[in-house]
Amino acid sequence: MVVQPDALALKIDGDVLDEFRASFKGDVVTVADEAYEDVRAIRNGMITRRPALIAQCQGVADVIAAVNFAREHELLVSIRGGGHNVAGNALCDDGLVIDLSNMCAVRVDLAAETVRVEGGATWGDVDRETQVFGLATPGGNISTTGVSGLALHGGMGHLRRKYGFSVDNIVSLDVVLAGGSLVTANAHQNEDLFWAMRGAGSNFGVVTSLEFKLHPVGPVVALCAPVYPVAEAPHVLRAWRAYLDTAPDEVSSIGLLWSVPALEGFPPELHNVPVVIPAAVYAGPADEGEQIMQPLRELGTPLLDLSNQVPYTALQMSFDPMFPDGDMYYFKSQYVDELSDELFDELCELGARRPSHRSLIAIWHQGGATSRVGAQETPLAGRSAQALISFDGTWSDPQDNAPNIAWARNAWDAMQRYSSGGIYLNFAGFGEEQEELLRSGYGGNYDRLAQIKRKYDPTNFFRVNNNVKPATH
Repeated sequence: MVVQPDALALKIDGDVLDEFRASFKGDVVTVADEAYEDVRAIRNGMITRRPALIAQCQGVADVIAAVNFAREHELLVSIRGGGHNVAGNALCDDGLVIDLSNMCAVRVDLAAETVRVEGGATWGDVDRETQVFGLATPGGNISTTGVSGLALHGGMGHLRRKYGFSVDNIVSLDVVLAGGSLVTANAHQNEDLFWAMRGAGSNFGVVTSLEFKLHPVGPVVALCAPVYPVAEAPHVLRAWRAYLDTAPDEVSSIGLLWSVPALEGFPPELHNVPVVIPAAVYAGPADEGEQIMQPLRELGTPLLDLSNQVPYTALQMSFDPMFPDGDMYYFKSQYVDELSDELFDELCELGARRPSHRSLIAIWHQGGATSRVGAQETPLAGRSAQALISFDGTWSDPQDNAPNIAWARNAWDAMQRYSSGGIYLNFAGFGEEQEELLRSGYGGNYDRLAQIKRKYDPTNFFRVNNNVKPATH
């Protein structure tokens, strides 16, 4: 049965809880435990949910035990992987958190050119193991991002135009379903579940491990990151667009409307100065990449130029200091059909109205491998879009929540007229639009997802997420 929200408070006597703890290899943390506040905390300081239990799983047996315990006692369940969880769906009030963060093993199979990753690993964990062999799979742009949360809902990063999204590189998944069984989903087993989870994964079960394809990348790559004054943004963005029209798939680029971070390593006189950055990474030989991306360094007179040949692992960690634990985050995104002059002008105006210097507008250029995946091959919409526009609200003081959220939402609203539909569900705010948002994120695939949800999770046991409700017929 589906437990209604007003019945979700934990009402379990001590003997039952002691029995669960005795059968559980990991730690079961309650509000009475000294470690509770530290264990409960996630990166986004705006998220204040207070679960009754946090089950810190050590392996698949613990995940199965936690799912069975929650089902038998009609507890609300959320799933916590290893990373950021900007939307806060890793936590639930009063229920049970299945915490995978201690399950972070990574194993490279050189013969198969794949990597097997446990559900609590971060992209930093993966890059460390794969780069020993000069290999990588497409991940995020921040090393502390959780693999499973990012990959199961898209996963775009520095390799996307050459090798696609993270979700496009998933070979197989091990999943604990609501009934407590462990199944494998791949192209030959539970094919419908495999299709659904590569875009809507948190709706169907707890992913205990993922297997990805690997590609030759690094260990050193070319980074292009000239930093131009924001007054030159209209010209720089237009010239950037012209460059990208003929750029090879090896170039994955993000146009950033931002401010120079007020951090060590950046010239103090430039701290918080608004800028535009046509950043790019080359997924190929570094010397070749430097030559091919050189035109981006000649679009004007940069205030500084961060371009260099860098270790891929260092590149993946370069944004980490800008997004520390405990700060406030609200990210909202929209696919757009064309990078028009009108769009650029509006983005420059929206960038000038950022209430926080740390907030940014990211223009993720698409195409290449990302656009060669058919609209029905995975659930994700937006494959044919020219770019994804992301409004990444980032600030430190909780008293500034309202203006920063309002800025991101208003900017997102302004993008609707440039789009025929599609939202990147890793940057979905708090999912306020519910089914409307999901239908935008999955397009014509939404109804198929609802049917598969009905098959594998008919009671909507896994619903603390961007929730696809089971079809009723």
